[in-house]
Amino acid sequence: MFKGSIVALITPFKDGELDKNSLKRLIQFHIDNGTDAIVVAGTTGESATLTFPEHEELIKLAVEYAEGKIPIIAGTGANATHEAVALTKSAEKIGADASLQIVPYYNKPTQEGIYQHFKAIAEETNIPLILYNIPSRTGVDMLPETFARLYSDFPNVIGIKEATGNVARVSEMINLTNEDVVILSGDDGLTLPMMSMGAKGVISVANNIIPKEISKMCKLALEGDFEGAREIHNKYWKLFKALFIETNPIPVKTAAYMMGLIDQLELRLPLYYMSEENRKKLEETLKEYRLI
Repeated sequence: MFKGSIVALITPFKDGELDKNSLKRLIQFHIDNGTDAIVVAGTTGESATLTFPEHEELIKLAVEYAEGKIPIIAGTGANATHEAVALTKSAEKIGADASLQIVPYYNKPTQEGIYQHFKAIAEETNIPLILYNIPSRTGVDMLPETFARLYSDFPNVIGIKEATGNVARVSEMINLTNEDVVILSGDDGLTLPMMSMGAKGVISVANNIIPKEISKMCKLALEGDFEGAREIHNKYWKLFKALFIETNPIPVKTAAYMMGLIDQLELRLPLYYMSEENRKKLEETLKEYRLI
């Protein structure tokens, strides 16, 4: 279930509230275009600025709109363990298919602290857990040995979204666990090299706007057609870079608005709108790919 092209879905807002109509269209867009699963309330979904009621409502709406046609992975991590447990229990009760669990941020826990954090969540829930390692945002790196320990000790810890930028981590974690471990790229630009080493797919930002293409690239890689997958990777490399010209999800949300995928471009502070210079660069890139 959790392989291939998984979208890190943006969260549409309108007049300060969740934009339910745009959310429903986005989910149908991904069902129609071959996306394998949807992550809601992740980093790209501006989870850090959602209230707890909004967080739960977003997951509930996503499950409702998906109608069982596409798996919903709920971002329910937090830097307070009790909050992560509560959010994950809620997502499980709502009917999410899995949970994405970020390494606790800001606190800078030790490796043992990271283990104990995820241990508490795993013991309190039955939902499949995909851990999320992104040191550039959290301030701490969950080492492969710590992940392998969690994977071995808790059956509901099924995999990891790996976003250190270190492709060798794939081989390290497979050697510490097994070939069935769900390793997912956390960086569109590294999806193909990571899949060539045994990763199962990607939790993708670019998928928000080019779902068919990312889905096809992952499908080809899973089938072992790396030449075909490489053609797609190289073709969209410039777009991958453009979507990170400013802090994610500012560019991809702007692109989705330019493409008419959402009704209103609304970001929550402290995220803010793109500079005019960068917005023009993004617009030019989208035009080059005939997306607008």
